Amino acid sequence: MKKKYEGTNRVKRAHIQALRKEFETTHMKEGESSNEYLARVLVISNKMKANGDDLKEVAVVEKILRSMTPKFNYVVCSIEESKDTSILSIDELKSSLLVHEQRTSSTVHEEHALTVTQSNQYDNFGTQKRALELWR
Repeated sequence: MKKKYEGTNRVKRAHIQALRKEFETTHMKEGESSNEYLARVLVISNKMKANGDDLKEVAVVEKILRSMTPKFNYVVCSIEESKDTSILSIDELKSSLLVHEQRTSSTVHEEHALTVTQSNQYDNFGTQKRALELWR
């Protein structure tokens, strides 16, 4: 019984080590949403906890903040300056990142809409000019 338990312990420790490595090397991918990235990190951290690792929430929050893409740099700085990351929950972090992402995506959509509107105006002007030339 003792040998079986020791073997199980070794396997468990090896699995935890593999999960720690995956946790430490995980970074947000370019084009990945903050929700998708947080989900990936939380899956790994939950597996670590299920295997007996005493991973603290603050370690997960700090990991997420330091491994975001450069597009999130200023919001990460803002969060680190305005909030105490040692007591910041994952849910609070998630909501802050979502707000940032929604604002930036709405800005991109507005800019795209303005570009389309402006190009349509030029097309309409060009079409009107050609119609006048044909009429003459």
